Amino acid sequence: MPLFRKKPVSTISYDPKTQEPAVRRSICTGEMTVGFIDKATGKFHDLMMVDSQGLEDFRRQVGADEIRTIY
Repeated sequence: MPLFRKKPVSTISYDPKTQEPAVRRSICTGEMTVGFIDKATGKFHDLMMVDSQGLEDFRRQVGADEIRTIY
């Protein structure tokens, strides 16, 4: 039994037909918020604020190679 184990990667469920994963970045402060864009309306629904490591975790959780960036 190993003393240190990696946490299993949890997945975030979303409907790829109606939503697209995205990150919104602030030009002034560099603050990043991840969430989903509704394809029908174009509205951004925020999920959480992240740093660069959190962005990579989010990308892995949604299973996307690239994520759209909104400024």
